[in-house]
Amino acid sequence: MVKVAVLGAGSWGTTLAKVFADAGNQVALWARRDAVARTIQQTRENLEYLPGIVIPEAVEATSDAAEALGGAAIAVFGVPSQTMRDNLTAFAPHLPGDATLMSIAKGVETGTHMRMSEIIAEVTGADQSRIAVLSGPNLSREIAEEQPAATVIACTDENRAKLVQAACATSYLRPYTNADVVGCEIGGATKNVIALACGMAAGMGLGDNTVATLITRGLAETSRLGTALGADARTFAGLAGMGDLVATCASPLSRNRTFGAALGEGATMDEARAATKGQVAEGVVSSRSIFQLAQEHGVDMPITQAVYAVCHEGVRVPETISALMGRSKKAE
Repeated sequence: MVKVAVLGAGSWGTTLAKVFADAGNQVALWARRDAVARTIQQTRENLEYLPGIVIPEAVEATSDAAEALGGAAIAVFGVPSQTMRDNLTAFAPHLPGDATLMSIAKGVETGTHMRMSEIIAEVTGADQSRIAVLSGPNLSREIAEEQPAATVIACTDENRAKLVQAACATSYLRPYTNADVVGCEIGGATKNVIALACGMAAGMGLGDNTVATLITRGLAETSRLGTALGADARTFAGLAGMGDLVATCASPLSRNRTFGAALGEGATMDEARAATKGQVAEGVVSSRSIFQLAQEHGVDMPITQAVYAVCHEGVRVPETISALMGRSKKAE
């Protein structure tokens, strides 16, 4: 048993706090707002983000980051990707010296185009061997309901990956390890963008052939970007690649798919945000960062470019479909 600090009490952070507690660990769950922490402590439920799920007594909720991080062997960062840097700056003075630092956020930072593990290294000064990422087909509600699922713990240090693996293995969540941090992060960030595209198609009333095409070609462009950045191509055939992509693109529980579906139905960006009930659709912001990152490395990502055009350049969804279908013919 170890102490685990989960920083971020959204639906995924709360779910992982439950997972770590169910695996036999002492867990501190940090919430940005004191009212959320108090509610969890008093009701054993996160009424705002995960209603109906009982949070184990082994989870102590707090709004004090220093208290949450004190003595933690594993620090899990569950804040949105675009606020990761600012939050880490606040957390850094309280991080235990040899704790494993793990990101569960999926995105690429605006401006710097850095992955979450790179931001953790830069802000905290931690060696890459201390930094892990968690990815996979992990829809929070289903895991919180203890439906069987798997996930991937990626770290360049195999022993640290195994430490986290042991700490989050339960009867309903099976964790695997992987040394390919780059591949797991690129797969996790890009799948949100492809899910937006699948949602747009579904919102327009298009069927399974269209969605299957977007998933498959989306995987191809994800793999192109990942390998250009040094990832192992095999990662994209696994849980952190195809597995995460399929779940996020196909499920109505996916915030990114829901956001895209609203756009496909003709909603404005603000109306689409309302459709996701205030929860962050990471792919909206990341579509810009990932598209720009692809341009820097000379990687062709037409679906990502189309999503970027809709979310940031005001292009209408039907126009993007026509543009994609009108691209020059080539071999698969």
